[in-house]
Amino acid sequence: MSKKLIRFDWAVKKLLRNKTNFVVLEGFLSELLFDTIKIDSILESEGNQQNEEDKYNRVDILTQNSKNELVIIEIQNTYEIDYFHRMAYGASKALTENLALGQSYLDIKKVISINIVYFDLGQGKDYIYRGKTTFEGLHEKDSLQLSNTQKQTFMKQNVADIFPEYYLIKVNQFNDIAKDTLDEWIYFFKNSEVKDSFKAKGLAEAKEALDEMRLNKEQQYGYNRYLDSLHVKASEALSVRIEAEEMVRKDEKIKFAKSLFTTSLTNQEIAKHTGLTVEQIEQLRSERE
Repeated sequence: MSKKLIRFDWAVKKLLRNKTNFVVLEGFLSELLFDTIKIDSILESEGNQQNEEDKYNRVDILTQNSKNELVIIEIQNTYEIDYFHRMAYGASKALTENLALGQSYLDIKKVISINIVYFDLGQGKDYIYRGKTTFEGLHEKDSLQLSNTQKQTFMKQNVADIFPEYYLIKVNQFNDIAKDTLDEWIYFFKNSEVKDSFKAKGLAEAKEALDEMRLNKEQQYGYNRYLDSLHVKASEALSVRIEAEEMVRKDEKIKFAKSLFTTSLTNQEIAKHTGLTVEQIEQLRSERE
């Protein structure tokens, strides 16, 4: 019988940075990247620093795997219109911060940016997207490839293998039907639950490590504060959206009212048609004069 576990984002922030729990992250990354992933270390970065000013709505972690690649896992709970820009910034920052002064560009590490978001970002029907850098000829429409010498020198097969790679998981767009082992992880992200039938790598370990009953009192207090903060953030976001919609409606009413000033309608009649008060109509007329 399955049961609720603590949220993955809080676990990343507090529990999964422990080397004994790397198997959980390794399982998720292995399913997503269709490869056997081993995490060597959690790297020090601005995102990995923990302090009282950490934003509750955002969680990120920077790891280095056994292939010497940098993997960013970032989780965003509330809407940000410029989140795509932050994805680009985060990958670029990780790339430059991990190239020491005097090192050759050849030593640049591959960056994999994995973004788990709990809001609708962009327009698209899928819930998992992958972004790679490719070069297409403007005239011949061919794809630029590495030469044989470059393949041997870089130990890479494609140009895209050099540049940052992005994964975007839109959790709320998932329909809760797990068709494969990767879907089982998405189900867990959305519902904080691992079904007994799930077979995905790392989920069995997640089920054990993220059992809320295993948390000590201090951890339980911190987790409950985190959940409370998410509720507050969600309420704030809803309030902002409602206020914005009301402002738009009010602006539309004002524009409509002003368009009626050229007619013979009285202020009372315009107020009735627009939903504005007579006082608001009179104020608009006085501003127009």
